This record gives sequence, structure tokens and C-alpha cells, in this order.
Amino acid sequence: MKATKTFAASLLIAALGAGCSTTSPNTQRGAIGGAAAGAVLGGIVGHQSGETKAGAAIGAAAGGLAGAAVGNQADRRNERQTEADRRITSTSTAVRTPPPMPTSAPRESVPPQPSPNSVWVEGYWSYPGYGDQYQWVAGYWAVPPPGYRTWAAPSWQRNSNGTYVYMQGHWR
Repeated sequence: MKATKTFAASLLIAALGAGCSTTSPNTQRGAIGGAAAGAVLGGIVGHQSGETKAGAAIGAAAGGLAGAAVGNQADRRNERQTEADRRITSTSTAVRTPPPMPTSAPRESVPPQPSPNSVWVEGYWSYPGYGDQYQWVAGYWAVPPPGYRTWAAPSWQRNSNGTYVYMQGHWR
């Protein structure tokens, strides 16, 4: 009877935790993996005290919650990286004479580095391709895509036909 109550309580906790997290792939995989690992570990610990089923149930609930939390953090990191990728989509604009660059940049304060593999991308003037209107893109921390380590700021490059092409910033 005690094991049944414990099992019911652990299922309730797991259901509440699942409702608080997203249903994206990393969260789901994290919850399933955490629940499985927690059930095994909880069963082993519970076996020592003669409460194998209760230990497995509590371990599954705790592992599921912990796994969902870890997976949810991975999902959030991926969402931030996707947003950073959208900001740096490579496009170019060809002109006969590049518009004059703005003379100064806004002063930026760099927030603390969010992770050891994050790279600070300094703010820069982006050229959207019309008139001589530049747009300021504020600096931000980003994790380089796999195989890349540094950020190349946007620039104007002269082509062999005499036109100038505005090259968006990119990873290299």
C-alpha cells in the first residue's frame, strides 16, 4: 500500500514537471533518458531498503524532471543560436560607390560571458541595401557554428568590374 501511494505521488510530481517544460525534442529526450536512468538508480537504492518499486518510481520522477530541465536548457541554447544565425544571414548589395560609413558607433557594455565557448560579436553597422542608411546591430554573445571559431565583421569589397559589394558579417 505504501509503495502504491509513493508511486502515485511520484507520477503526480512527474506530470506537474512535464507540464512546466516544453515538448521540443531535447526536452522530451532529456525527460525520457532522465526517467529511465532515475528509475534504474532509484530501483537499486530502493532495493537496499526493501522498497524497490517505490525507489524506482521516485527515481523515475526525479530523473524525468532533471532530464527535462537539462533538455529544456539545450532547447533554449538552440533557440538563441538560431536567432543569432537569422541575424547574420549572408546577403550582399552591389553599388558603384559605397555609401559613407557612419563616423561613430554607439557605446556598448559587454555582459558577462554566458558560456566558455561563447564568442563576443561586436556591434556593427549593417547596410540593408537602400540609400545610405545603415542600421546598428548591437553586439551579442554567440556560440560559433561547428567548425568555425571567429567572427568576420561586415565590409565593403571591390569587385573586378569596379562595383563594390557589401559583405555581411560571417563566421570563419
